[in-house]
Amino acid sequence: MNTDRQLIAMHGWCGDSRSWDPWLPLWRSRGWRCSCGERGYGALAAHQPGWAAAPGLKVVIAHSLGPHLLPPAVLQAADALVLLTSFGRFVPAGRQGKRVQAALAAMATQLRGDDPGAMLQAFLEQVAAPAAPELLQASPAREPLDAKGLERLHSDLALIAQVQGLPDGFPPEARVLLVQAGNDQIVHPLARQELESTLPRADVLTLAGAGHGLIGTATVAMVNGWIEGLSAR
Repeated sequence: MNTDRQLIAMHGWCGDSRSWDPWLPLWRSRGWRCSCGERGYGALAAHQPGWAAAPGLKVVIAHSLGPHLLPPAVLQAADALVLLTSFGRFVPAGRQGKRVQAALAAMATQLRGDDPGAMLQAFLEQVAAPAAPELLQASPAREPLDAKGLERLHSDLALIAQVQGLPDGFPPEARVLLVQAGNDQIVHPLARQELESTLPRADVLTLAGAGHGLIGTATVAMVNGWIEGLSAR
């Protein structure tokens, strides 16, 4: 068993660090040091993780918008990255991109409206699909949100619309595993294809029937196996 692993995990938009609860027992059983970032949309306090001054491989694991929410310095120091249903540019070029941009604008308007919770619940349904949203890990969207949390959600939604590619600090020589969901209702197929084209040396794991939330898959075991098999450069 390789114990010389240090992990930084980052959730995506409208998520929080509780999404890593199913992963933590396996990481800890392997003796891996792990730190989970927290954006602070809900009741949990915001937290930006950093690498400890310890030997061993540094691995980032991030879901959806997660890589774009990490500081460039964290990404720069990573030896490997696992991107779970993630993207570089979220809004594709051309006609399809206009539809995605319009959908994001509508979400932003609803976040400023009288019932932002209704929009967030609809978003969770899309994240979970084709599975039931009740099977998702705990989410801030299911809890009362204060003005600060809503503003952070709004700011990060604008970031989703603006990103044009890989986040600043993305290490060009790092090993990468892309976990793609074939039935993803959040990330457009063109955005998934573009990410694969941008990272041609990445290992790609495509789960044909899975949705954006990767519910009901063996993702945890498969990703941990990939991390276990990494060797020092």
